Amino acid sequence: MKYYLIAGEASGDLHGSLLMLSLAARDREARFRFWGGEKMATACGLDTAHAEDGDGSNTGAARSTMVHNYRDTAVMGFVEVLTKAGMLRRNLAFCKDDILAYAPDALILIDYPGFNLKIARFAHTHGMKVFYYIAPKVWASRERRIEQLKRYVDRLFVIFPFEVEWFRSRGIEPVYEGNPLADHIDALLDSVPPREEFLKQNGLDSRPLIALLPGSRMQEIKHLAPRFKKVADTMPGYQFAVAAAPEISPEVYARYLPGIPVIHGQTYTLLRHSAAAAVASGTASLEAAVIGTPQVVCYVMNPLTWRIAISLLRVRYISLANLILDKLIFKELLQEKCTPGAIAAELERLVTDTAARTAMQQDYAAVRTRLGKPGSADRYAEDIQKSLPQ
Repeated sequence: MKYYLIAGEASGDLHGSLLMLSLAARDREARFRFWGGEKMATACGLDTAHAEDGDGSNTGAARSTMVHNYRDTAVMGFVEVLTKAGMLRRNLAFCKDDILAYAPDALILIDYPGFNLKIARFAHTHGMKVFYYIAPKVWASRERRIEQLKRYVDRLFVIFPFEVEWFRSRGIEPVYEGNPLADHIDALLDSVPPREEFLKQNGLDSRPLIALLPGSRMQEIKHLAPRFKKVADTMPGYQFAVAAAPEISPEVYARYLPGIPVIHGQTYTLLRHSAAAAVASGTASLEAAVIGTPQVVCYVMNPLTWRIAISLLRVRYISLANLILDKLIFKELLQEKCTPGAIAAELERLVTDTAARTAMQQDYAAVRTRLGKPGSADRYAEDIQKSLPQ
């Protein structure tokens, strides 16, 4: 089978890579062409001879071809999208032509709704089988998009338990087989080095360690990193380390977080060995919850984008773990409340307040339970392949 996948951000790249591995394990003839990132590129072997050529072919020994790296196309925020409208239109036109040339057996769209819903409509009109893996968060805002999902998507896959009834009550029967993130994290944590070894490898000392995760997009880093730097400067009794996103160059961290160690390729290890973490909202906050790291979620965006976003938001929380339990497991410091002083005070509390840490750990355990049984990526892959003509 030939699969065409489109992911537009870091979390989609991760989930796409896990799905690709499961599809490939079940289908020895599987071939992939995709928009994604490094994780998807390494999942099944990237055909570098044909990547980015746009000819729809994949004749090399490897099983996958990258069309575009999402770091070159990712845009976040209403105002920011307007400034990149020309680029987005060109990417959309190229993607449509590329899909037609490749003629996939299955089109798999991974979140990224502003782009992917347009592709879903296009593919549907051309008689293609459309799977939406990682459903758009229409339960949080822009509920009107539900009509496009009904019309243009053959199978909708959700990875959060609360989504099942939400979509069902609106006329879509979603597929929920659990969340692959827990399996992925557990597998990687099996090889985590001891704390002392990790500290020594990265030039860190014995002081309590606090992880800083300022996001995977430049817009996030520009807003959060300066605040994180001020936090580190005001907490000399602690040491800080930044979990680097692979899409961000080292020069960016040197500019916005000078003097703070930057850890590459060891985000889960850093979280495991940290007393607390300051985390940009998104998949990273759920990862911290699964790992068990006490955290405070931080988020700041362009003021105009924020005013538009908050007017559309239909949920009480923005963090996935808080949404899963429908309670405030950890604080969310958003926009004007996201000050260096507030971040520092919450990190101090998380490190020193034993009762607060214990309560958070108990809630984390409940989140893990609700993420479902192991093997979810395999079950999603099975559903996709059973839905295709054999």
